[in-house]
Amino acid sequence: MSDEITNDGYDQALEAIENGEPYALECPDGHQSMPPRRVCPECGSGNLEEVEIPTTGELLTYNVTHVPTPDFADDVPYVLGIAEFDDVRLTGRVQADAEEVDVGTPVEVGLGESETTERPLVVFELA
Repeated sequence: MSDEITNDGYDQALEAIENGEPYALECPDGHQSMPPRRVCPECGSGNLEEVEIPTTGELLTYNVTHVPTPDFADDVPYVLGIAEFDDVRLTGRVQADAEEVDVGTPVEVGLGESETTERPLVVFELA
């Protein structure tokens, strides 16, 4: 097996974030979710289309990770957060010290990489 990990749909979503053009998948009922998806997690519809989402959102919650999984052993400590971009929630690494972060903090979505694995990951910069 190759060391390169590919995730159909996820890699394209990361590339869109890197290009400043993040998107979600939306069903006919207006439920939005992040790729990769084959069906809407809310209603089960398989009729999904890409819709743009804003690059700026609001931090809903966060924690400071001190005991990581092996894939992030060299990255600690780091702030992990969930932010809302219109109707879509993303999980990402907050590029700031915990003292600079609070619930409600405006953030911009971007792409970074793990210090441990050098794999790409979603990051939030303070806006």
